[in-house]
Amino acid sequence: MKNFIKLLSIITIVFITTVQSNSAEKVDYLKTDWSFKGIFGKFDRGSLQRGYQVYTEVCSSCHSMKYLSYRNLGEKGGPEFSEEAVKVIAASFEVNDGPNADGEMFTRPGKPSDKFIMPYDNVKAAQAANGGAYPPDMSVLVKARGGGVDYIYSLLQGYEDAPSGMILDEGVHYNKYMYGNKIKMSAPLSEGVVEYRDGTEATVEQMSKDVTTFLMWAAEPHLESRHRMGFKAIVYLIILTILVYLSMKRIWSRIETEV
Repeated sequence: MKNFIKLLSIITIVFITTVQSNSAEKVDYLKTDWSFKGIFGKFDRGSLQRGYQVYTEVCSSCHSMKYLSYRNLGEKGGPEFSEEAVKVIAASFEVNDGPNADGEMFTRPGKPSDKFIMPYDNVKAAQAANGGAYPPDMSVLVKARGGGVDYIYSLLQGYEDAPSGMILDEGVHYNKYMYGNKIKMSAPLSEGVVEYRDGTEATVEQMSKDVTTFLMWAAEPHLESRHRMGFKAIVYLIILTILVYLSMKRIWSRIETEV
């Protein structure tokens, strides 16, 4: 009996702590119109291509995307760059390869089959270059963070001066959407830091939306096909339900109602 009461007390404490934690972490994130939301949702191709540009020119110097290959940029459902464009993009990067016939490593232009190059050789190098903090891989970052796309979108725009009385350590910045409001990454986006090739104005809001859309695709590249499959399944179930209803109605029509 004592063990049961002790176990019940532990469960109660854990439950209360979890509820309080979730309540404390509840934040009203910035909202925007995501084209990929809903059963008919699709990725905006222009936004995906601009988002890749933001990642390449701003984020890739610190953050890796180790689960993506350059050829993925040309696949259906993604940014859908042309085959030639993918080859040009891949070739613009130097890839370490080898060993060659002499047993030596060498560098070569990237190929579509290559994974996105890593910004650092290892974790320790990444931490040393970022004041001890390790920039997370961005391949599935949207899925790994509570709040998903709304959190990433808000975080990129959440840099502000720290409230009065709040002391920040050197190299630490205030962000109202970051867990704990303290972040070592300085604000990565500023007006005009990227010049979009399609002429779109590169505001912080626009860049935040585009790169977040790109990260959503990276984390869920088959989202569009999943939506199509879900829609077909719903239509199938509706038709099946109607057929079952008509069949049952026909069967019961043959049975005389008892008076």
